[in-house]
Amino acid sequence: MQRLAQLASVAILTVLTAALGGCAKRTEPPGDVGVCYHVVPQKDGKLKFNKLVNAPNLETCAANLEAMRVKFLRMGGTQQDIYGAYQANFLFLQQEGVLTSTSLEGPRYVALVRTGDGRLAIPGAMPTQ
Repeated sequence: MQRLAQLASVAILTVLTAALGGCAKRTEPPGDVGVCYHVVPQKDGKLKFNKLVNAPNLETCAANLEAMRVKFLRMGGTQQDIYGAYQANFLFLQQEGVLTSTSLEGPRYVALVRTGDGRLAIPGAMPTQ
């Protein structure tokens, strides 16, 4: 009976480990201090981190990524949404603004919002009517 209980507990632990291992996949950005990256998804599913600038804060990094995005669009590019990374955080530049997350798969939080004329602003900095 004790042997059966040991086998059952080993089986449960194996199943739990496999289940938690499946949830554990997290793609995390580099944590280099002050370095702003443009992130490019590759065809094989990996990410390529291209150093863009040294930036003192996340907002400056986002502004540089936005300037790059606008410049590419003016040259005929079609990529509206881009990824970036700054100090172990992913940045997602989208139509609504800039979202941030500590992993590619994790929840995203608002970092900057777009104003009526398309510029980026810190949430709460814009007056509500």
